[in-house]
Amino acid sequence: MATSKTSRSGEQGAPAKTSVDQPRPTAPRATLPSVNPYNGQTLKTYLEMSAEDVDNAIAKAHDCFPAWRRVSFVERASLLHRAAALCRERIDELARLMTLEMGKRIPEGREEVELCARIFEYYAHRGEEFLRPQTLRSPLGDGTLLNEPLGVLFGIQPWNYPCYQVVRFAAPNLMAGNVVLLKHSTSVQQCAEAIDLLFRDASFPTGAYTNLVVTAGLANKVVDDDRVQGVSFTGSDTSGARVAERAGRYVKKTIMELGGSDPFVVLDDADMKLTIDRAVFGKMTNMGQSCVAAKRFILLQSVSDEFVDGFRERLAALKMGDPLDESTGVAPLSSVKAAARLEDQVNRSVAGGAHVVLGGKRPSPDSAFFEPTILTNVKKGTPAYDEELFGPVAAVMAVPDQETAIAVANDTKYGLGGSVYTRDLERGRRVADQIDAGMVFVNHPAWIHEDMPFGGIKNSGYGRETGPLGIQEFVNKKLLRAPLSA
Repeated sequence: MATSKTSRSGEQGAPAKTSVDQPRPTAPRATLPSVNPYNGQTLKTYLEMSAEDVDNAIAKAHDCFPAWRRVSFVERASLLHRAAALCRERIDELARLMTLEMGKRIPEGREEVELCARIFEYYAHRGEEFLRPQTLRSPLGDGTLLNEPLGVLFGIQPWNYPCYQVVRFAAPNLMAGNVVLLKHSTSVQQCAEAIDLLFRDASFPTGAYTNLVVTAGLANKVVDDDRVQGVSFTGSDTSGARVAERAGRYVKKTIMELGGSDPFVVLDDADMKLTIDRAVFGKMTNMGQSCVAAKRFILLQSVSDEFVDGFRERLAALKMGDPLDESTGVAPLSSVKAAARLEDQVNRSVAGGAHVVLGGKRPSPDSAFFEPTILTNVKKGTPAYDEELFGPVAAVMAVPDQETAIAVANDTKYGLGGSVYTRDLERGRRVADQIDAGMVFVNHPAWIHEDMPFGGIKNSGYGRETGPLGIQEFVNKKLLRAPLSA
């Protein structure tokens, strides 16, 4: 068995011995509560794995890889199809768990599970095609480009899409012949447990997919371990930078899917009814807790009043309530802490000159709910302009012309998604082409599709997930070549 790098890491070093030559005491294991943000009830409590448990899990994954990489694409595809079928069989159970653990509206939970099923099926159908060897022609002798799996991969995933985030990482990499270790957010351990069971019930071999119940300290040890060949992280840009730096010490391939502050650009010829419909979708889906949620609404001045009036009317009509109730339009955020942070960003933006047109606060200091909010007169230097607002807050900026709209859209450290609204599709494409982002849509907010690549630039990260590029990230592009002459 390979040894872990942590025992010889420059940071951590060899364990220091006491004066009586005794080993250092074992670090205490964290307790991870699963809390319902709707009512604050603790649903279940999990105990973090021990360092020995984690080492054993890595060993099982490492031992699984040589056999798994030799399993045919047809057999791997069959297991992915089984996983897709189990998603649909368990759609209500998985959706309910997401609602209970992070507050997702129950209809959105079912939509997320269906998306997971489609991702499994997409790579089951297309994975072999995407990884097919490619002949490279040369007058000195042709070459063959192979796509070979790397080995054990480590995914660190967030709470906001508890099922989708896991599946979009695991499905393509399992189809490629890699094996997967998964650290989910500490707040959604019931979802993590249910997904782990789904993979086991789909008959993936032991070690192909492993759920690790760990916090940051043990996650660092997994990143450091010699047996782990790559790391995929989804979360904030500050946390992503730390993970990328750590993986970089050991020259490990990484994918970073980080924050976003997506521009929603409304031109003067936009279909206003359609635009407002898409604004409500782009802002309120998952209560705005999405890296590709519409966040900065950049309006040409000639249509700004009409848009704000219509948008305010639609958001004001949404009903706040239990996310298990099908009629609820405003669900809680993931936690009281998340709602308090958003309230602080709004308050600091107002102090910087922003105007509250709608909402702007929590119902009570101990509530995870936050009112749908529209801020106008948002200026550079305030949180609503410069920071990612992870919740149902729309930052509105009216600008004089198209060129200024493009400049404001690009005036951000992020570059994940964006969208442009116009009746002239060619104009929309021209404007979209000038927006610096990994994904820009015309007449629809940036969104998730199993057959399209997802990812960003700048502080929004690098690498792509889903679509044909999603299965290409963690493979060895190996050249085989026999020249005509030595």
